[in-house]
Amino acid sequence: MNDALRAACRRAIHVHTADDEMLRAGRAVVFVLAVLGYPTSAKILSLPPVLFFVEVAYRIVSNNRRFFARFFFRKERPLPDSAPL
Repeated sequence: MNDALRAACRRAIHVHTADDEMLRAGRAVVFVLAVLGYPTSAKILSLPPVLFFVEVAYRIVSNNRRFFARFFFRKERPLPDSAPL
């Protein structure tokens, strides 16, 4: 990993797909939703007008991680037995 990629990964999630495509930010989240078994949600969120708002929401959350962490990640919870690894 070079320095530029390291810096980019600090700002947003990145997914390298099997077809050698690099997805980042909101598009990466939509891809992960599809892989985790939410294809309908992923399909709706990937529509052009909706994807714009997914990217905006991702940017807001990623720029304010500490603020959102106070409300959503107060304590760690164990993964359910059926969670994919």
